[in-house]
Amino acid sequence: MSLKGKVAIITGAASGIGLEIAHAYAKEGAMVVIADLNEEGARAAALSLEQYGQKTMAVAMDVSNEQMVDSAVEKVIAELGSVDVLVSNAGIQVIERIENLEFDKWKLMMGIHLDGAFLTTRACLRQMYKQQRGGAIIYIGSVHSKEASPLKAPYVTAKHGLLGLCRTVAKEAAQHGVHANVICPGYVKTPLVEKQLPQQAKELGLTEEEVISKVLLKDTVDGEFTSTEDVAKAAVFLAGFESCSITGQSLIVSHGWCME
Repeated sequence: MSLKGKVAIITGAASGIGLEIAHAYAKEGAMVVIADLNEEGARAAALSLEQYGQKTMAVAMDVSNEQMVDSAVEKVIAELGSVDVLVSNAGIQVIERIENLEFDKWKLMMGIHLDGAFLTTRACLRQMYKQQRGGAIIYIGSVHSKEASPLKAPYVTAKHGLLGLCRTVAKEAAQHGVHANVICPGYVKTPLVEKQLPQQAKELGLTEEEVISKVLLKDTVDGEFTSTEDVAKAAVFLAGFESCSITGQSLIVSHGWCME
C-alpha cells in the first residue's frame, strides 16, 4: 500500500484539507501536484512539500473550466510522466435559505463541486487507462453526502451527487484496475467552516459558540471537530490500496456524527 513513486493530483490543495493530504502523500513518497485556483498559494504549498525529498508541482486550475483542467493534467503528464491518484477536493460553501438563494450561486456550487469532479476525473482516467497500471480516484465528500442541513441546499445536493459519480466510475473503471471512493468528513475547522459561523448564527438566531455546540457538533460522540489529519489518513489508505475490492464506497470520518 505504498505511495512511493506515484503521482497524485490534489485539487484545492493550497490550504485546508487538500494541503494536509498533500503533506501526508509526500511523506509516503508520492510526487504531489498542488492544483488550485490560487496559483500563488499553490506554488507556496508545493514549496512546503520539498522537505520530503519528492518532486512537487503546482498548477493553476479552475476545476469548472474544461480547457484549464485538460491543459493542467497534460502539463502534469509531460513533467512527471503519469497520473496515479486524483483527489477531487476543491470546494466552496454558500449559506442561504432556498427561497433567497440566487441561481448564479447555485450554478457556481454545482460547477465547482460536480462539474469539477467530472472534468478532473475524465482527464485523469484517460491517462490512467493508457498507463494500464490502475489508479485511485478519491472524492472529498462530506457527511452532507449522507445527511441534509438547513441553509446548505446546493452543498448538500452537490455532495450527494459525488456518491453517484463515484459509484459509476467504480463500475466503469474496474476493468482498468482503477478504484474510486468518497471520503465523507464531518465538520473540519477550516476557513470554509469558520466562515459559516457568523452566517449561521445570524440565520438561526444563535451565538457562534451555540452554532458549534448545538448545530455543528451536537451529534458527534465526543463533541470534537474532525481534523484535517483524520481526513488525510483516510486519503492515504484509499490511495495506497492496490485492488478494486474497496471501490464505490463512502468512508465516513465524522466522530460518529453519521453512522452506517
